[in-house]
Amino acid sequence: MRCPYCGHEDSQVKDSRPTEDGAAIRRRRQCEDCGARFTTFERIQLREVAVLKAGGTREPFDREKLMRSVQIACRKRPIDGARIERLVSGIQRQLETSGENEVQAAQIGAMVMEALKGFDNVAYIRFASVYRDFTEAKDFEEFAATINEAAHKNGS
Repeated sequence: MRCPYCGHEDSQVKDSRPTEDGAAIRRRRQCEDCGARFTTFERIQLREVAVLKAGGTREPFDREKLMRSVQIACRKRPIDGARIERLVSGIQRQLETSGENEVQAAQIGAMVMEALKGFDNVAYIRFASVYRDFTEAKDFEEFAATINEAAHKNGS
């Protein structure tokens, strides 16, 4: 494994253990050249999935990009990192087991929206603002109103 600090090709594994959800192996490594320590994760990949973007381009599914998007939506919210990890792992597992080699980016966005809906309303609105391309304050107001209506219907 290449060192992210100095670029040296070799590192030594100092510790390996499964993540909390058991979906990955966390490895602590030390560079044999500069001595820096860093963490890597090893995950099972069931199949290669390509994401079809709105402009017609294709790119490989990037779990870290999905993780960053969800983390941004959840920033400064009382949401445990392990829950975010499980959400992202669940979406990745659904994509890999769907049998499809290609998936629309909008479909991934819809999956995240559905998962965040029951998670945290603020994170849900934040993600929706990017996914649905809100351009004005009224877009937020209208979307928040639909959440409030749904909460009143379910709560009564």
